[in-house]
Amino acid sequence: MFAFAALTILNVATVSAQEETTKGFHQELKERFIQGGPEFMGIVLLCLILGLAVAIERIIYLNMATTNTKKLAANVEEALTSGGVEAAKEVCRNTKGPVASIYYQGLDRIDEGLDAVEKAVVAYGGVQMGQLEKNVSWVSLFIAVAPMLGFMGTVIGMILAFDKISQAGGLDASLIAGDIKVALLTTVFGLIVAIILQIFYNYIIAKIDSIVNDMEDASIILIDLLIRNKVQG
Repeated sequence: MFAFAALTILNVATVSAQEETTKGFHQELKERFIQGGPEFMGIVLLCLILGLAVAIERIIYLNMATTNTKKLAANVEEALTSGGVEAAKEVCRNTKGPVASIYYQGLDRIDEGLDAVEKAVVAYGGVQMGQLEKNVSWVSLFIAVAPMLGFMGTVIGMILAFDKISQAGGLDASLIAGDIKVALLTTVFGLIVAIILQIFYNYIIAKIDSIVNDMEDASIILIDLLIRNKVQG
């Protein structure tokens, strides 16, 4: 009984300590951000907000664009066998994602022959790739700009510190400590923003590469499927 009570008290104390630590970290982060000054810290924060907005939008879009290629190919083949090209096109219309769109474009030109199907698949694949990569360059821009703004704030802060030294006619640590601290804070926050956005950017690029590989495999599967089922224009 005593052991249970002691364990309960220990758990409560641990949770309280964790809450205080979390609150203290957030409060410290807020104070440091304010100390950095609104000129550069505000722009760095704007880079983070805009970068995250674009990254989240891309992640949602890419997740919605992900398709089970093997299942789609099986459904298209089944539709071709049972109902012909129109049935297969209907399957593609009812399936979301770039792979289904490529399948539809290829099937829509089956009357012109397999060469026309291949050209349509390649051309529309390029269009879909452009849609996948849309706005991703903005994330890379914010990754580059955020630390640059931080470094600029650092340089300006150091210039102000040296101005005070020259005006005072001597080196006084207390005189320039504030300017140097502000200068370093801008660099720290700029690097933090760049690191956060870089993680999202790498995930987005990996996701795009995965979808593009699926699109290329699906294109080959479609041509093989049409040949195997002897579908001709």
